[in-house]
Amino acid sequence: MPQDERRYSIRALFIVAFVAILGTVLALETVGLIAHTRDKDKVQVGDFRAIYVGPREDYRMSPKPSELHAECYDGYLAVGSDTDVTLKGVLVDYRNRGIRCTVAPRPPQVAPEAPNPDTSPETGGSDEQNQ
Repeated sequence: MPQDERRYSIRALFIVAFVAILGTVLALETVGLIAHTRDKDKVQVGDFRAIYVGPREDYRMSPKPSELHAECYDGYLAVGSDTDVTLKGVLVDYRNRGIRCTVAPRPPQVAPEAPNPDTSPETGGSDEQNQ
C-alpha cells in the first residue's frame, strides 16, 4: 500500500486504542461496576476442583506445582499462598461448609540396621574369609 493511501498513522491508532481502554475503565469505575475490597476476609483465594483418584483410574495433572500449600487450621483444611504469607483461607464446599482435615499418624521410623559383626571393616570380614 503506498504512503499516499494510508489515512491514519500507526501511532494515531495506538493512541486511540489506549484512550478507548482508559475511558472504558474510568467509566466502569465511575458507575461502580469495578469492585475493590481491602477486607481480606471476603477475598476468594482460589477456585479448586477435586480429581478423583480411584483404583485403575487414570488422572491428568500438571507436573508443575502450584504456588499454594495446604495445612490443617483448627481442624479444617486451609490453603495458603507461598508468595504472600498473609493470604490464607479455609477450604469450603459449595454450601460454605468447612472441609475437615486430620493429621495422619506418621509411620514408625525404622532404625538403621546395626552393622553385622562378621563383616565389620575393622576385622576385614568374617573369620572364614580371612583363612
